[in-house]
Amino acid sequence: MTTLLADVGGTNVRFALADVASSSPLLADSIHRYRVADFVNFTDAARQYLVDAAARPTHAVFAFAGPVAGDEVHITNHPWTVVLSRVRSELGLQGLRALNDFAAMSLAVSLLGSDDVENIGAATPIRVGAAAQQTFATVGPGTGLGVGALIVREGHIHTLDTEGGHLSFSPRDDLEIEVLRRLAQRFGRVSNERVLCGAGLVNLHSVLAEIDGVDADTLEPKDITQRATEGSDARCTRAVELFCALLGAVAGDLVLGFGAWDGVYLTGGLTPRLRPWLHGGEFRRRFEDKGRFGARLAGVPTLAVLHNDAGLLGAAARAVLDAGGTLINRPMPDQAA
Repeated sequence: MTTLLADVGGTNVRFALADVASSSPLLADSIHRYRVADFVNFTDAARQYLVDAAARPTHAVFAFAGPVAGDEVHITNHPWTVVLSRVRSELGLQGLRALNDFAAMSLAVSLLGSDDVENIGAATPIRVGAAAQQTFATVGPGTGLGVGALIVREGHIHTLDTEGGHLSFSPRDDLEIEVLRRLAQRFGRVSNERVLCGAGLVNLHSVLAEIDGVDADTLEPKDITQRATEGSDARCTRAVELFCALLGAVAGDLVLGFGAWDGVYLTGGLTPRLRPWLHGGEFRRRFEDKGRFGARLAGVPTLAVLHNDAGLLGAAARAVLDAGGTLINRPMPDQAA
């Protein structure tokens, strides 16, 4: 059975097809990407994909960057509202599953191959299904900050749907306290997402400029990471270094909060661009800086997800489960051992 997949974010929507009987269910050559701003609504985007892909699937799994409850889904960082019953009718679907995008990201962990991840730090990665009880956290800075968890219990996989990116930002030192103070003047309450997403990186850069007493250049997140990579702008480098330190602190908090002792997967569009600082900066130190639990955090692996379409991979994993398949001990490309 071929299933229509969608990964709907605040900036882009990605579509693909899945073959749930295949050991690699996401059909890579079927992936298309569109900007959400180019369409009035989700259905129009889906119809365009079905024309472009020359496909007529009758079942679908859609992952949305926002809470999924009832018949309506509101995209957190875009004005689309998706009425699921209407979409199902308009697309002629017999079955439709909707899930939070980080539930999909969490499910993707079970299908990631060894080439899809990069280990950050010295802790040894643990294979999904290697033990009867496991808990993994996922955290991803992109348009927003997504947080989820993958739970293995007695041969079955479950996910936690969360809005953990909106937990309160907790500063650690004088600089971070000053960042919090200045962002609170702008936003009132300051969540982790205010500092750990594309716009969050811009916020950090502008606040560092304020602290330095200069006007910040008007930059996009990609400009900041590019200048930091080139070594051409010290303030951009400081912003990226601070970003990665804060990401490490939040990832460590998620281990404590979820009991995710089996590992943390770093996803999202920013993660691949941050790899030099994740390896060489403050990320792991802040990840392990958890007082009496520091020694235990040192043994928890952190992995950067390099798969370009992990949200679609997770939607394909959900389609496998919905078709009665399993994600435990499933034949697949080599996975991190």
